[in-house]
Amino acid sequence: MAKIIDPWGSTLIEDYSKLITDFHLENFDVKQFPGPNRIMRRGVVFSGIGLKEIGEAIHKNKPFYVLSGIMPSGTKIHFGNKMVVEMISYFQKHGGETYILVADLEAEATRGISLEEARKRALEFHIPAYVALGLDPKKTTFYFQSDNIEVMHAAYKYSKKVTQAQFQALYGNADPDRIFAALTQVGDILYPQFRKRMPGVIPVGPDQCPHILLSRDIVNRMRTEKFFPPAATFHKYTPALNGNFKMSKSMPESMISLPEDPKAACNKIKRAVTGGRDTLEEHRRLGAIIEKDMVFELMKQHLVEDDAELDHIYKEYKSGRMTSGELKNIACEKITKFMNDLEEGIKKARKDIGKLKFVKQ
Repeated sequence: MAKIIDPWGSTLIEDYSKLITDFHLENFDVKQFPGPNRIMRRGVVFSGIGLKEIGEAIHKNKPFYVLSGIMPSGTKIHFGNKMVVEMISYFQKHGGETYILVADLEAEATRGISLEEARKRALEFHIPAYVALGLDPKKTTFYFQSDNIEVMHAAYKYSKKVTQAQFQALYGNADPDRIFAALTQVGDILYPQFRKRMPGVIPVGPDQCPHILLSRDIVNRMRTEKFFPPAATFHKYTPALNGNFKMSKSMPESMISLPEDPKAACNKIKRAVTGGRDTLEEHRRLGAIIEKDMVFELMKQHLVEDDAELDHIYKEYKSGRMTSGELKNIACEKITKFMNDLEEGIKKARKDIGKLKFVKQ
């Protein structure tokens, strides 16, 4: 794996342990956190940085914040977004002050989405989807980058704390639009500390690691400001149903979007790569190769909440008593309910969009 990760590109991280080593990250220790959620318990959250302070803040009931951004460049989201929301929800329930920014300036700079279109997509879909997935809107402060002058001023100030060579080492190139976007993200990440210095955690996928490292480095160069270096959790990618490492828009037949028509999602699941044997007789005798089964992985990461239920499915499938077809039928039932609930949740959240608390300057 190269030591450069492009947050705006399609670089895949196939060796998570090497990522931890190369970027001096921490193995995720689930014992640091009370009442861990599904993806924390099951090792889907595999790494982090600076998490000791967050764990202590939770245990000692001290102030901390959790922050994430919405990139309103599309009309759908994906399972990676779902995992981010689940982590936000976890920290929110454990006392974290919660901030959601809409990266409309970054969408314009790096994706060519106008500010007006970005705002429309965020209000009509992205924010309601986050609420439907578990975000508590009553305990969340929202803002658009273009409305937050403080973040813009901070990004300009931080530009003096990073060199072109350092930026290229982290991101692979130093295009002006990407420098602007990255420095604005540093401003976003530190924004909750502008008024009150406190630890903060940013739940992200591994492709966003450079933004976290840049933010921590800038904080270390601004010691007199006394910012807390931001912490982060990193979650694994959800594999594509065809067995590729990551679900990707370039393979729509193997990627399930959120939301998606349940029948279409089920058809994709039925064509997915499984760990079943070549014949039924062989499968009954040897059992499934679960490590190769994309349907079981989808269920483990997203569709089965109860650990005892997942363990039962695992044992039945591993022993050969459950077939691949039966596993897929269970997955279809669960994803149908999930998609229906998500659609209803989005509709309900849209009705309350006017009640949200937005930062205005």
